[in-house]
Amino acid sequence: MSKEKLDTAEKALQINLDAKKYGTFAEIGAGQEVARWFFHVGKASGTVAKTISAYDMAVSDAIYGPAERYVSRKRLRAMLDLEFSLILQRLDKTRGDKCHFFAFADTVATRRDEGHGWLGVKFQTQHREEPSSIIIHVRTLDKESVDQQEALGIIGVNLIHAAFYHYSDPTELIGSLLDGLSSSRVEVDMIKFAGPAFIGVDNRLMALQLVQQWLTEAAMFTAEGESVIPSELLWKKPVLLERGSFRPLTNPMLDMLDRAHEQFLTNPALQGIPPVVMFEMTLRQLQVGDAINHRDFLDRVDTLSALGKPVLISNFLRYHRLVTYLTRQTDKPIGLPIGLVRLRDVFDEKFYTDLPGGLMESLGQLFKNGAKLYVYPSLDRKSGKITTVENLEVAPHLRHLYAHLVENKFIENITSYNADNLAIYSSEVLDKIKRGDEALVKLIPPAIFEVIKAKHLFGWPAGESVVAV
Repeated sequence: MSKEKLDTAEKALQINLDAKKYGTFAEIGAGQEVARWFFHVGKASGTVAKTISAYDMAVSDAIYGPAERYVSRKRLRAMLDLEFSLILQRLDKTRGDKCHFFAFADTVATRRDEGHGWLGVKFQTQHREEPSSIIIHVRTLDKESVDQQEALGIIGVNLIHAAFYHYSDPTELIGSLLDGLSSSRVEVDMIKFAGPAFIGVDNRLMALQLVQQWLTEAAMFTAEGESVIPSELLWKKPVLLERGSFRPLTNPMLDMLDRAHEQFLTNPALQGIPPVVMFEMTLRQLQVGDAINHRDFLDRVDTLSALGKPVLISNFLRYHRLVTYLTRQTDKPIGLPIGLVRLRDVFDEKFYTDLPGGLMESLGQLFKNGAKLYVYPSLDRKSGKITTVENLEVAPHLRHLYAHLVENKFIENITSYNADNLAIYSSEVLDKIKRGDEALVKLIPPAIFEVIKAKHLFGWPAGESVVAV
């Protein structure tokens, strides 16, 4: 097959002319936007076994079973499972030795300003093979419903085509999903691969690819490595999020999170709702040298998984963009534990020259929805001075602004910290890891220490450990 990029019509026609591909289209919400392409380009009889739309909720429930939410992963999965099983029941005896069967499904909501939906394809790559599947979640960002419908049709064709012709290279597959579109029209914020075509594919790396290839600004997965959309975990819940590079997470970082959690829980605006506690890494923090090392990324994720918390991967260099993203998912309080070095960055005006309102615009976006910074102190080894929120020096023309934010508790000092942790530095921890130094047990959380030793992460030697003296 030619490497030249095909447009949507050419992709649909290529599938229609491929005698091995035969399947069902089930679409709920925006119309038969994907199936329409296959009829439009001609030769659809070679591909389309059936199309179905079940718009009425009672009809949809009767076919696929009841659902609390009709635009949901659960409903999409029910559609894919049923439609694929039906095509096998009805056609396997007559076509099973000639066709690779598939079922495509989507359940979407288009609305003015922004829509969203779930799309998926369940398919065979060999005759009578167990099916593989790809599921994605999309946000449609066009202002008009008709434009959102057009975008859904295009990305649906892209997904089916990619499943058939790029399944052996998931990175290339992901890169083809927005062919004929742009990230200003469609965002893909979740993808999950499963089945025999994707043995060995790590969905955490695929989440990273979504961000790295700019299909989305952020992607999320659970401590178990399950890809999720943010609303599945964060919808209308308080959020406490710690940002870092986590190579690896050290005792000061965990102490910062734990102490911030204690103070966050005293916020009456939580209304007794337990917060979601999570970690975030930006692409910049994932770089080792000039590139992102996928093995190193998985090492970090493996250590964080030991703490049982979800992980967010993002392109947000500045905290105000992170908070803007989180406030799309929840109207509850947001807490951000940070160190003194990061607080200095927050007030460094050179980082906001791209904003019309500069630093003031950034702070307005950061704190407008009740977000709060919980600040961990730092130790100057040479002078022995501990810097806190109270004695941090800021630029003279920013002192009144800083004092206002502190007085009104937008910025809050972490007070019950463990002073011994202030003398622990990540660079020294990495050196001890590479030497296999058992003294690490005093510098990093025990659960993470055990994972590093067991899996030889971050350069931990495969031989005997160094006994600390």
